[in-house]
Amino acid sequence: MTWFKKPKQKLVSQKRELAADVWVKCDGCGEILYERRLSENAHVCPECGHHFRIPADEYIALLLDDGFLEEFDTHLRSTDPLGFVDSKPYTERVKAAIEKVGPTDAIRTGRGRLDDRDVYLGAMDFGFIGGSMGSVVGEKIRRLADRATEEGSPLILISASGGARMQEGIFSLMQMAKTAAALERLAEDGNPYISVLTHPTTGGVTASYAMLGDVILSEPEALIGFAGPRVIKETIRQDLPDGFQRAEFLLAHGMVDRIVPRVEMKPVLSTLLHHMC
Repeated sequence: MTWFKKPKQKLVSQKRELAADVWVKCDGCGEILYERRLSENAHVCPECGHHFRIPADEYIALLLDDGFLEEFDTHLRSTDPLGFVDSKPYTERVKAAIEKVGPTDAIRTGRGRLDDRDVYLGAMDFGFIGGSMGSVVGEKIRRLADRATEEGSPLILISASGGARMQEGIFSLMQMAKTAAALERLAEDGNPYISVLTHPTTGGVTASYAMLGDVILSEPEALIGFAGPRVIKETIRQDLPDGFQRAEFLLAHGMVDRIVPRVEMKPVLSTLLHHMC
C-alpha cells in the first residue's frame, strides 16, 4: 500500500471553535470553567481531572504528529438493510448524524505518524449515533487492520461507543466477528494492536475489538462494560460492587493494563510502540 497523494488537511473540530466568553460546567466537580482554558488542557478539568468527551478529530489531533491523518474509506455510507423505524426512520437518523458530525460515520480511520513512527489509527466519535458500531464502522476497522497487517505496522483503536447499532440488527452484530477476525490476522503476523478505551466503551464494542488489544489503556473513570447495571442486576439477582464498570475497577481486576490521563496518552503510546515494534 502506498501513501495517498491527496493533500493533507489538519483536523480541526468546528464545534470547539467557540467564542471567548463561553463557560462550561464540569460534570465531575461542578466548577464553572472557561472554555478556552479547558480547550488548552485537552478538555480535562484543571480542578478535578474530569475528562470531557471529545470528538474523533480532536483525539486524532492530540495523538498524531502535526494533527495530520491520511484518511481511508471516507466514501463508505450506512444503508438501511432492515427498513428500520422507531420514533423516526433510520435513514433520517443517519442524515442528522452526518449533518452533525460529518460523513465518515462513527469512526475515522487512516494512517499517520506518532513521534515519527507510522501508525494505523481509528478513532470513534460518540456524536455519530452514540458511536454505535454498524456495518460501516465494522468494515472500516476491518480494512484498517488488514492494511496494518499488509504493511507490518502497529494499529491503534480509540473506542467511544454505546455498542452495536440496533437499527442494523444482525448486520451490526456480525461486525463483532468481522473485526475480531481481522485482529487475529494482525496478531498472527506479529503486529501490535493497542486499544484505548474512553468514556463510554460499552456493548458489542467492548465484547469484540475493544478488549482484544495486546495492551489495553483507558482514560480515567471511563465507563467500560457490556450490559447496563440494571440488566446485570436483574439477571444475576445480586447487588453489584460500587464502580464495577469504571476503568479503575477494571484495572484492579486485570481487564485494563493502565489508566492514562489524556494529556499523557501520546507519550505513553510512543513508549509502548518503541518497545513493541
